Amino acid sequence: MENEQEITTPPIRKIIHVDMDAFYASVEQLDHPEWRGKPLVVGGNAARGVIAAASYEARKFGVYSAMPSVLAARKCPQLIFAPARFDRYREISSQIREIFYEYTDLVEPLSLDEAFMDVTENKKGLKSAILIAKQIRQKIKESTGLNASAGVSYNKFLAKIASDLNKPNGQAVILPEEAEEFLEKLPIKKFFGIGKVTAEKMGSLGIHNGKDLKQFSLQYLTRKFGKSGIHYFNIVRGIHSSEVQPHRIRKSLSAENTFASDLMANEDLLAALKHICDELVRRIKKSGIKGRTVTLKIKFSDFTQQTRSKTQEQYPHEEHIWEIAQELLAQEPFEKSIRLLGLGISNLNIVEEHQHFGEQLKIPFEE
Repeated sequence: MENEQEITTPPIRKIIHVDMDAFYASVEQLDHPEWRGKPLVVGGNAARGVIAAASYEARKFGVYSAMPSVLAARKCPQLIFAPARFDRYREISSQIREIFYEYTDLVEPLSLDEAFMDVTENKKGLKSAILIAKQIRQKIKESTGLNASAGVSYNKFLAKIASDLNKPNGQAVILPEEAEEFLEKLPIKKFFGIGKVTAEKMGSLGIHNGKDLKQFSLQYLTRKFGKSGIHYFNIVRGIHSSEVQPHRIRKSLSAENTFASDLMANEDLLAALKHICDELVRRIKKSGIKGRTVTLKIKFSDFTQQTRSKTQEQYPHEEHIWEIAQELLAQEPFEKSIRLLGLGISNLNIVEEHQHFGEQLKIPFEE
């Protein structure tokens, strides 16, 4: 297994990744002083649903995001379930983003609670990215009362990993001369972008940390992982050329709902779908986005999933979306009860305009 060297090395940049600490849960504790210091989750309830976010107090009980609410309640009987308030989270996210723009216009949001920034050249004329990250975290605390963690490095991959090293309310830096040694010691499951399935596959090949990964040739990794093998070969050597993308193009817009109890009756499904369609239309009007494809997402009681889509030659009007949604729902009868419905649009006008004119459009961020 030969150890090859990459021919080209991307330029050294100063990249910061800011990640809010338990953002949704922290906002709820901020707005409800009586919940501070107590185990709290956002989303779901003790009987049903999925956890969207968990406070650090809840995490001590083994409660995490994406966990079924029933399991979370068993792990922590005193758990507080707070309903999600995305309008409030977006409001605070906008305040945080304004702080980022005080330093640079090269801001790439990943979600409401995290973003990359390129501060190689910045509006304050500061040479230290470490100092900038510290100032940003202080301003976020002063402006919102919330804590943020930050990672600083010379590329996005390493900055993202660094932001997780001293959570909560901390920051870390990975310097160019430290990167390869740091990555050699890092467990594979901690590599940003390597999920559980890939980590298990790597484990079966004897790859448990960066040092193990580094022993394999580019040819071997591409044979085992396809094009992703090139990415793995590079990142373990600290090479990641992706630039901060300040204008990210949305490819879809959707709304969905997990029901308190499974639905089967057609009138119940129609009523639920109408509510979801109304929310989707609200988001469409707010964003100004249009889409030629309407997709219905169905998750059954056994957690299997199905999608049904219909594409129009022209962008359908809001009222036409409801007609298409009803058509998709009635396409074929259901043999199992339904726990979730979702409705979305794709083949968006913003993507097609980008392809036609060759420029990216700045789109308001949605959750």
